[in-house]
This record gives sequence, C-alpha cells and structure tokens, in this order.
Amino acid sequence: MELECVKKMLEKGMERASVVDGLPWKFIEHLCMNGLQIHLMEPAHVLCSMNITPRLLNSNNSFHGGAAALLVDVVGAAVIPSPMTSGVSVEINVSYFDAAYLHEEIEIDARLLRFGKAVAVVSVEFRKKKSGKIFAQGRHTKYLALASKL
Repeated sequence: MELECVKKMLEKGMERASVVDGLPWKFIEHLCMNGLQIHLMEPAHVLCSMNITPRLLNSNNSFHGGAAALLVDVVGAAVIPSPMTSGVSVEINVSYFDAAYLHEEIEIDARLLRFGKAVAVVSVEFRKKKSGKIFAQGRHTKYLALASKL
C-alpha cells in the first residue's frame, strides 16, 4: 500500500472529530460492554457472557480485536481486589486464535493469577459458548498504588 493511501485512511477520523468530541465520557466502555451478563463473581474470578452485535464487528464482520482488548482491561480489572487500591495498566495483550461472528454467544472468563504488593496479573479467556473453544486469550498486568498516594 502506498504511503499516500495509508495517510488518507488514517486521516479519515479527522472528518468526524467534532462528532467524536461530543460523545459522553467513557462511551467506548458502554459501546463494548452493553449486553454483558455476569454469571459468576467471586474473589479472583469473574465469568460473564455476551452476544456479538453489529457494533462489535470489524471490517471482516468478526469480533473486533479492540473490543476484546477493552474487555480484557475492564473485566480483567474486576477480579483484582480493589477496596484499598487503584492502579494503572502497565501491559495488556491479547492473542487471537480464531474469529467469532455476529450473533455468536461468547463467554469471558477472567482469573487473578497474582496479587502482590505492587502488581496484579490477570488472565482473560474468550470462548465460544456453544463449543467451549477458546478464540482469544488476554493478559492484563496492573501496577497497584495505595489510593491515598494517588
């Protein structure tokens, strides 16, 4: 792809800047998490599911990797014990093994792997509910800071 084509593709967002600037704070979380159902919430473990809707699709009509990354961030953070802490993400990664498509029911299974003095590490698996097949897996590392020090 020639550089001018890449530049035009990247600058498309500038045409909609005023619309985007007018959206509510944290709208992206609402966009990706609307329809999320919690099935299990216990210390160090959250299991939820959702139906893939058109707003969560990429240009290939499959579940958007950005939506998966946001869910790793938000659902993953939900398993970290937090009454006395808040934190900052230091790493989020997602590996994609397969695609999930429109109207597929998926499960999101987040588990706390480590909760230390300074860092928490979470694993998040995305499974197709019908087959149980893992189609993506994420990991979220978060620096923990005492709320009084922020």
